[in-house]
Amino acid sequence: MKVLCLWYATEDEVNYIRGAMPPSAEVIAPKGDYLSRFDCAYSDAKDLAADADAMIGFSVPEGLLEIAEKLKVFSWLHSGVDDLRQMGALSLFKQRGVKLANVRGANAVAVAEQAMMFVLALAKRALLKHQLLQDRNKPFPLYANESRSAMLHGRTIGIIGVGNIGARIAKHAKGFDMHVLGVRRNKEKLVDYVDSMHGMDELHVVLAKSDYVVLAMPATPETNQFFGKVEIQAMKSSAFLVNVSRGNLTQEKPLYEALTSGGLRGYAADVWWSYGFGRAFPAGSGSRLRIHELPNVIGSDGQAANADDVLQRNIQWGTYSLMEFTTGKPLTREVSLDLGY
Repeated sequence: MKVLCLWYATEDEVNYIRGAMPPSAEVIAPKGDYLSRFDCAYSDAKDLAADADAMIGFSVPEGLLEIAEKLKVFSWLHSGVDDLRQMGALSLFKQRGVKLANVRGANAVAVAEQAMMFVLALAKRALLKHQLLQDRNKPFPLYANESRSAMLHGRTIGIIGVGNIGARIAKHAKGFDMHVLGVRRNKEKLVDYVDSMHGMDELHVVLAKSDYVVLAMPATPETNQFFGKVEIQAMKSSAFLVNVSRGNLTQEKPLYEALTSGGLRGYAADVWWSYGFGRAFPAGSGSRLRIHELPNVIGSDGQAANADDVLQRNIQWGTYSLMEFTTGKPLTREVSLDLGY
């Protein structure tokens, strides 16, 4: 079996994967100059891909999958597979009978901690109060609406998408004595620390009750742009919205309007909109309305998973999927090519 790493893997990383595979397995990685070692240039990988039985990686060069005609299993070192869907990989895998696994849950601890950091930073107006500290000449409006912190204790948090990440957010929220409402496709599945679970048909009921709303659901064609004007209007005007899933879950214009008109108290996100050429103009990523510059908004740029232990866990879990495949075991983290998660 030939395993191709789709990044400029270090010797230690290659040896780790090789050590987990049967002795007869060949594990290779591209070599070359790179801007990011977690990308992979087509020119550096094309001669290695044609006879690869397995691939593992963080990204895929355009056109590489089409020439990998022997490919049997693909281990994706991310939780979401929407990037693969957009490039047509899911359809290609289904057509060729290729198994797909992801590493869902590998970054759950880091992303859940980032979500709670956002909740606290919004509630406690962390950036504003830091700025007030730096500028001692400005009067400090004690107990005024523009400076007073919100509380978590006794408040309600609605978690939209209670998977690996959402379940950990629920656990953290309980540490702050919050009331936790969950929304997920299968509401019959009970999750610890969630006081009541609801289906997607009850989304607006949960939004109306929540002081904090966290989006932590998978990105699928059904969830793309699903959170728009109607959903925002269902929320309390005093509520905060946090997105640690995918930027394209939310509609940009109604979110901007709510944040600038008092319809929403604040917003935080680690994920922003992606505008590919041919899908929107101008192409790019971020907020075309400069939402990230608003005074009631805080964010990071895909940095939630940039934390201790995550890279190592991604590679370990991705390698485990390859090991399962080579030994004939069911893939623990197999992705449904129809559902996309």
